[in-house]
Amino acid sequence: MSTNSRVLELTDVEENLRTLLIDVAKYIDNSPGHASESQVPLPDDLAKQPLVLRWTGGWVRDKLLGIESHDIDVAINKMTGFQFGLRLKEYLEIPGNPEKYGLEGVASNESQSKKAESGKSKIVGGLHKIEANPEKSKHLETVTTKILGLDIDLVNLRKETYSDDSRNPQMEFGTPEEDALRRDATVNAMFFNITTREIEDFTGKGHNDMANKIIRTPLEPYQTFKDDPLRVLRLIRFASRLNYTIESEARKWMKDAEIKSALQAKISRERVGVELEKMLRGPDPLMALNLIEQLTLYSTIFSDPAQDQDKVFSPDTDNWSTVINFVQDIMSCKTSDIFVRDAEERYLIWLLSAVVPYRDAPSPPAIEGKKPPPPVATAVAREGIKATNNVCNVITNSIKNYAEISMMANDSNGRKRPAREDLGMAIRRWGSTWRSQTAFALLVNVADDPSAAQSHLSAFSNFLKYVQELDLLDAYALKPILDGKALTKALGVPTGPWMKDALDVVMRWQLRNPGKKDTAEAIDQVRLAKDSTPTPGELTSDLMTYFLQLTIRPLFAKTPTQQFAQSSSDEKTWKGRDAYALELLRWVICAADEDLVQRNWHAIVPPLLSILDDIDTEYKAQGCELLKLLLDKTSPALLKRTGLGDVFEEALMPCLGYLPTLTPEDESARLLSVAYPALISLSNTLDSSSSSSSPSSQKPPQCLALLDNLIRKGILMTFTYCPEHAKITTVTTTNLAVILSHMGLDSVKHLTFILPMLSSILGHPFVTASPPLLLSSIKASQAVVLNAWPRMQVYKTEVLKCVAVPWIRMQEENADGSEWKEIKEECRVTVQMLKDALGDAADEFDKEVAELIKVDKRLEGLFC
Repeated sequence: MSTNSRVLELTDVEENLRTLLIDVAKYIDNSPGHASESQVPLPDDLAKQPLVLRWTGGWVRDKLLGIESHDIDVAINKMTGFQFGLRLKEYLEIPGNPEKYGLEGVASNESQSKKAESGKSKIVGGLHKIEANPEKSKHLETVTTKILGLDIDLVNLRKETYSDDSRNPQMEFGTPEEDALRRDATVNAMFFNITTREIEDFTGKGHNDMANKIIRTPLEPYQTFKDDPLRVLRLIRFASRLNYTIESEARKWMKDAEIKSALQAKISRERVGVELEKMLRGPDPLMALNLIEQLTLYSTIFSDPAQDQDKVFSPDTDNWSTVINFVQDIMSCKTSDIFVRDAEERYLIWLLSAVVPYRDAPSPPAIEGKKPPPPVATAVAREGIKATNNVCNVITNSIKNYAEISMMANDSNGRKRPAREDLGMAIRRWGSTWRSQTAFALLVNVADDPSAAQSHLSAFSNFLKYVQELDLLDAYALKPILDGKALTKALGVPTGPWMKDALDVVMRWQLRNPGKKDTAEAIDQVRLAKDSTPTPGELTSDLMTYFLQLTIRPLFAKTPTQQFAQSSSDEKTWKGRDAYALELLRWVICAADEDLVQRNWHAIVPPLLSILDDIDTEYKAQGCELLKLLLDKTSPALLKRTGLGDVFEEALMPCLGYLPTLTPEDESARLLSVAYPALISLSNTLDSSSSSSSPSSQKPPQCLALLDNLIRKGILMTFTYCPEHAKITTVTTTNLAVILSHMGLDSVKHLTFILPMLSSILGHPFVTASPPLLLSSIKASQAVVLNAWPRMQVYKTEVLKCVAVPWIRMQEENADGSEWKEIKEECRVTVQMLKDALGDAADEFDKEVAELIKVDKRLEGLFC
């Protein structure tokens, strides 16, 4: 053994601890008491020696190097740490003893022990656990405590015997020299005898190796590593931490295949991960990784032990040395503060550099019904070094996104840079660790093309500057201006699977318009004003496009996409689970203008036709409503160009055939009330395809043919099959008036059928039982007069009959009240319209009317 006369300068806290431990040793020597049982037998000759305490290992090394350390290992010559801890607790529980050292006592529970974690605490923590778990403590034979902010490990001097299959030795009491020789490095094997204050170097090499900055094993390297292969990694860590050189003989055996096999077989991957993390969080992670590369330890450390190494992907380490050395270039570039902001990101970039060789590993095959397996690089980190879930997520995202990040970086250096919203949404997809992922993408580019490393660095630096210029560095954390609740309320649509991507549409708009920060303004963009139809805003337009292309069309497609796959038990999910789709479609059509309709025509029409084709009358009715809304905003040129007029007519006309008794009256009336307006709107669009100045007699043939069909196959057929259903007849007569107005003089050809129908309705004995039917039929009579006026000389008698008969019935029933007053007034208007239509024959008409009044005085009020 050699000693060093150099006096170590202890801090006040260390001096106080030294005094405490010496006093405890004297207390034990003076009052041996009953020694607690230990699994480690104490030799008789050692039992007779006085108790000697030494501070060992890293604390001594760091103290000699002038490095502050808060971890002290206390080596005890003839007691286990468990035994000494019990006596230390016993000593500090004697009243008055703690105060000698500025202490307040020993923690009696976990809460007090946690308080002792503070450097300012005067409570001794951790010793209460000895009695709480005596069996566990005796098995470990060591005790950890906290005194005055220092972490203290109590352990006996030992010698160790190893088996071939484990790094956990059989331990027995040893001499200071035996304890020193079992350690991993000579610079870690020096002791500080707290009694003599001497620095003891039992290997005889510690002082010199420290002076020469050498890492050397106390014993022959092969056996040292064979006994505990973890020492291979510990030596790398100490070398990188202290900037020391590993002695050549040690390096030789660190590369040995047998030692590497022992490292994989005997050392838990948790311990490997702990050592690697300490390296990468240490002062020189580059040196540590370079040593791993030089000692050919890459596959030993970075591999998945659960896999057959002969069958797994072989990592591409050809340019790994270039990659890890290039990390220093990233750390020193002009944008280094964007790449790496704190110690955690510094650690991540080094760890990511370590898995770059797995960048091209094929994705593991997915197992049906299970979550897709992570990339090989992630599995290596998770199983090989037991990386945390957070770290594994960063690696997974880095592998997943590095191609897109590289593309964005390259585009940012071109003429057409990514738009702000595209880049912002990308960063939001990449998440909060996008900076680390960007560093990984850069390292991948360097690995693939080392000769262009500086060009890649320049391109990625420019990319980060561009992100910074656009104020997108924190885009991943940007709070949406609209949340899901506000959006559904503004749209008036129930929530559904459309919500997530719809919110992305809102976010894109928000990113495109960074000045837009008012939630109310965004809501106004998507809320439909009932009293006006303004040009849709940018956000509204974006949402329309999304709903049509990504939500509505897949739901109505005959072969749904996987996202919207329909179950066999509910073939049309838009009628059940995904009913929100109809509301979204309605919102889109209501909010669209002519330009948006034209741009999204291909996406709007298929779902509309699917709804109209449904067998359920209510869905047919909704389809009619939606189609009318669409046609009202469809340009004639678009309808003509697409040739869909016939398609729409073929889809709508069958709706007119849903009549009682096969269809309940209420359902039939509901469907007819929306089918006729849709068909009339179709007619209007077809009519507008010719010059707006054309006279009615020159309407396009397709338009006239449709209106003729509405009369013949709709109005007249409906009355023929169900004349007794007042609700249905009310609907037909109401729409008859509109149809006649659109036909104008072309309606003359239908008078021989229309007037008898109206006469039959208005002449029915119980017509006054349905005032709405009576009113709609009289107004239909007015439409006849107004549009077929040249033929009124011929049909005046039929028209008069249409108003005279119901007038008399109202008189007979003394019908009074506002409702009846309106009907009577419309009867008078009809008579006046007829008289005006007769022109020069009006005088003759007056004479005929006078004769009628003579016959029936009840008609007098009709003609006044």
